[in-house]
Amino acid sequence: MKPRGVLSVGDRVLIDGVRHVLVGLSGTTVRLASGDGVVVSTTVAELLSAENVQIASPGPARGMPVVGVDGLPQEVLGAASWWERHIVEVLYGVPPDAPAGTRPRPEYDVDRCSLTAREKAKAAELTATGHPVSVITVKRHRQRYETDGLSGLVDHRVVRRATAFGRVDPRVVTAMRQAVEEATDDSSRTASFVIWRTEQILNADPVIGSDGEAGGRSVVWPSQRSLYRLFDKVAAGKHTTGSASTRRSLAGRPEGMFTAAVVAAPGEVMEIDSTPLDVMVLLDDGVVGRVELTGIIDVATRTVSAAVLRPTTRSVDASVLLARALTPEPMRPGWAQALSMASSVLPWARLCSIDERLAHAAAKPVIVPSTIVCDHGSVYISRNFRASCRHLGINFQPARKATGSDKPHIERLFGSVASLFAQFVSGYTGSNPDRRGRMVEGKPLWSMQELQDLLDEWLIAFWQNRPHDGLRDPVHPGQAFSPNQRYAALVETAGYVPVALGAADYIELLPTRWRAVNAYGIKIDRRTYDSADLNPLRGQRSGLTARQGLWEIHHDPYDVSRIHVRGPQGWITVFWRHLDRVPVPFGDLAWDHARRNAGEPGRPATEEQIADAVAALLHRAYTGPEQKPAPAAPALSRRDRRIAALTRTTVAEPAPTGATTPAGGDAFAATHHDRQDDEQGDELEQEQAGTGRAKVIPLGIFDPFKEAERRW
Repeated sequence: MKPRGVLSVGDRVLIDGVRHVLVGLSGTTVRLASGDGVVVSTTVAELLSAENVQIASPGPARGMPVVGVDGLPQEVLGAASWWERHIVEVLYGVPPDAPAGTRPRPEYDVDRCSLTAREKAKAAELTATGHPVSVITVKRHRQRYETDGLSGLVDHRVVRRATAFGRVDPRVVTAMRQAVEEATDDSSRTASFVIWRTEQILNADPVIGSDGEAGGRSVVWPSQRSLYRLFDKVAAGKHTTGSASTRRSLAGRPEGMFTAAVVAAPGEVMEIDSTPLDVMVLLDDGVVGRVELTGIIDVATRTVSAAVLRPTTRSVDASVLLARALTPEPMRPGWAQALSMASSVLPWARLCSIDERLAHAAAKPVIVPSTIVCDHGSVYISRNFRASCRHLGINFQPARKATGSDKPHIERLFGSVASLFAQFVSGYTGSNPDRRGRMVEGKPLWSMQELQDLLDEWLIAFWQNRPHDGLRDPVHPGQAFSPNQRYAALVETAGYVPVALGAADYIELLPTRWRAVNAYGIKIDRRTYDSADLNPLRGQRSGLTARQGLWEIHHDPYDVSRIHVRGPQGWITVFWRHLDRVPVPFGDLAWDHARRNAGEPGRPATEEQIADAVAALLHRAYTGPEQKPAPAAPALSRRDRRIAALTRTTVAEPAPTGATTPAGGDAFAATHHDRQDDEQGDELEQEQAGTGRAKVIPLGIFDPFKEAERRW
């Protein structure tokens, strides 16, 4: 037998549809003769690379074996090898294991006996040795061997594949598939309901009808056990009787091969989305509730550029999130020096030469997005967010509706936040009511601003330094990189130069309010902002009649320390009047505080320092905020204590019926001075402390003349 892929004399070659025969080979030169006797010469390389050339197979093409030879049982493979030895002798005269120079037996001599004669001889030989076979059996084995090789000699009963649904009527299978598809968007039900719905679909089919017959052939309804086995096969991998959210997620999964966007630079593709956070917090009004987490992640580096918490996400929140993602993250009070950019693997010195604000920044890179992928939520398709993207020159790319796989990285981020951060926080509720414990609201709960600070610190300390399985080098798959390491590598290879937002660009993206500039300044949400720069604007109107003369104010809802007023000469930054009394995690003060609490700047942080910072963060988040003692009741004055004591005594022990007031009651009359009243109040308190009962002090006779002389 000629090996596959080998050219030899006699092969047929089609050139532009004209049949040629290979008549000669000399080194790399071949000679081809057409049917009319024309002979052409060419090289093997030109013959095999030409598009108009087709080399015909010298024999019948072999089919794909049902199963590989290595997957066959040993006894089946032994039987096929036994047949191969005899078939090879029929084809070529000698067995495959015969030594070189062995002469064929006379009944198998290829030159003297025909193929049919050799097949008859082999059938007679096998029958004589105790393996009775017919000539037709030998012929069929020979044909299968020539077509499929050794796999053609395998007993097909061993490798025969069972049908997917056994002997169940195909119409029942079709009806059950329809019932399973209908359950995708419905509430979760049991398998018995799907079986019932399958029967309803069959009865409602106009072709089959209620009598269960179609075209003269009745539908064979399987047994109960067969129906449940059929349901397991039809609903496999669809979560029909499980979680409804998981079922919808699986149904929205794209069909066919999964593909991922190939990104080569930071910011090339970024994804943004929102989800409820599984943590109870104290809202601004003191009410216990949950908040929404809105985040944006870079696909190339898996860097979380920004993540904010809000009671309800609005379009202005998405714009502010975008603005925060494009500005450096400052160090906060209490953060370890290991979390600064100067102590990280990021190219800090080079980045500082581009933006001096990074000198006091935390270890999170600033990434300017080129394309943002989001869903069709009203927050992201709003005019406000789209205008922000146009202002920054960002390509706005909505995902397909109900297709979470179009933005898988942000979806996976939310799952990681839940499992790696939220469950360590005091007040964790679990992902659903089935996983929720008792009295979650009674535990020490963080405020929304405090939880925001914990989340920011966790992203810097843990997420940006955690090796990510999706950031592996294809050449060295055993090494996983962290987001910061990946960013540092792509800055070198992709030539990416991050240019953070300027102050004016950042302010333009903030939400707008309209306020008057009063003598005391500007009031927003019961906070007063004032500055000497507002002096020319106090009591003045802006001149915008559409806004009743109010001034345009831009503010960051996540930073209450300052606001920005659009004045005649540009933006005026106005700080909160009581900023010096409340610690706000922004500015150089935070950086100086962090330097005092940690090591020297510029020295790379070790893994132990980062691990210690993460451990301290999770412990602090789990412990919850420090519970302050309840405020004591305000102290009463002596006069108030006296009146209260008299009132309780009068109510507790009324005077007996018929009791008379002593005539000499001047000692208890109301004409005594306040000093004497206070002394009596003190005596009353002492008696109450000693006996638990107050002394009854009878009221004197009212004298209007003496009452007029009394000073109040």
